Order: sequence, then C-alpha cells, then structure tokens
Amino acid sequence: MPDKLTILITGCSTGIGRASAERLARAGHTVYASARRLDDVADLESAGCRPLVLDVTDEASMEAAVSRVDEEAGGVEALVNNAGYSQSGAVETLEMDALRRQFETNVFGLVRLTQLVLPGMRARGFGRIVNISSMGANFTFPGGGAYHATKYAVEALSDALRYEVEGFGIDVVVVQPGAIRTEFDKAAVASLERASGADDVYGEFNRKVGQATKEAYEKGPLKLLGGEPDDVAKVIERALTAKRPRTRYHVTPSAKIMIGQSHLMTDRIWDRFNATQFPKPGRS
Repeated sequence: MPDKLTILITGCSTGIGRASAERLARAGHTVYASARRLDDVADLESAGCRPLVLDVTDEASMEAAVSRVDEEAGGVEALVNNAGYSQSGAVETLEMDALRRQFETNVFGLVRLTQLVLPGMRARGFGRIVNISSMGANFTFPGGGAYHATKYAVEALSDALRYEVEGFGIDVVVVQPGAIRTEFDKAAVASLERASGADDVYGEFNRKVGQATKEAYEKGPLKLLGGEPDDVAKVIERALTAKRPRTRYHVTPSAKIMIGQSHLMTDRIWDRFNATQFPKPGRS
C-alpha cells in the first residue's frame, strides 16, 4: 500500500468520524469526510479534508460519492465505515420502521458502500476497510437489543469479508470502541425517553434504562473508563497504515474490561450482572 492513502470516511459530522478525518488529513492523506448534510462537514475543508455528501441509506447518494472519489482521486483506497447510531428500548416496544432504519444505517449502508468500493480495490490489488463496531458486539445490555444486533451483524459480515477479499490484497479490520464521550449516548437516551410512555408494561423499564445509561456516561464507571473520539481516531490511523493490521482493535479501558468480563460469564451470570445495573420488567 502507498504511504499516503485516499480515504473515504462516513459519519463525519461529529465524534469519531470527525476526529478521524481531522487526524488523517493532518497526516497527509487525501480524506473525503462525508455526512448526510454538507453543512455538517463543510468546516472540515479548513482542516485539509474534502467535504462530501453521503447518505448511507440512499443508493444514489452512495454511488455518487464513490464516483466523485473515482473521478477526482482515482478511487477509494481505504474505507472507514463509521456512520451509525443507537436507538434503545425493550424489544416489544420497538417500532419496526425505526428498527429498519437502524439496520439501514448501521448494517445495510456499510455493506452496500463496501460493495461499491471493492471493484476498484481489487483492480489495484490493495485496499483497506475499517468497520467501526463496538464493545457491544460481544455482549448485550437490556434495552439495547436493536443496537447490539446491528453490531453483532457488522462483526459477522466483517469476518466473512476478511476471508473473501484477503487474496486480492485487501485487509478488513474491526474497531471496537468502548464508552466514548460523544453525542452517541444522547441518541440512545432520547429513544428511550420516546419509548418510556409507549407501553404501560415497559414504560418504567425504558425510563429507568435511559436514566442508568445517562448516569453511566456522565458520572459512572463508563465515564471514568471511557475515552475521547481522538482515542479511536488514533487506532483507526494505526489500522489503516500498519503493514499487517490486527483483525480487531479494542479501544478504551471500558472495552477491554467489559469484553474480558463478559467472556468469563455464562449467560445466566451475565443476566444476574445486568440485574445489578438495570431494572427487570415483570409482574409486580
């Protein structure tokens, strides 16, 4: 792979995507920093990035974005699939349209954009794809089934893809951040607040899960053991530039501790652990 890459990053309006775009541009790479609205990333031009409109839930938008990179820079040499968000709520209370949107953004968009850049990577004989997953791909918190399901899917797809494209000189890397101080938790809490009045059976459960999530990020152990967006950006840079990258990177102490603990627990013990952190719905 060349020393300097043409990199396409999704979800650059805030958080990990924005930090990654700024860091990689400073390192001299050609960085296409994308978001659904150009206004959200226009200021990244002053940081050396090339702002780009890209909606991972829209086929035409993805095709147009990849075509622009092809025309201006000769193609995408590295793709960072970062776009994603969390919605939460008891499974029975999830609106199906909202669940579909979650998968469209976190999973289907990732797959389709990867499909669009792979022909160029195969033709060049090299490429790198970094998929942003989560420590939550290793375990599931109550009220988080939808989000965790998307990250489990990202892991499975990445594992299959890694084997399928390695022979073409393309590396597939998964990055699993733990708690990161971004706007991410606010989206999860907002979805729980919307769900808290939707059903008398789960309303109180959703409300308390939202409260527990907020407190964990603001003053609990996840805050103390979490990290900043640039902590993840550093690891993404390493994954993109290493001669032989690892297949998975865990970022922040919270990820390393929680993943390690979850692997030592049986399902029932994990349930009991969750019961110390979250309320349990049921007959009063």
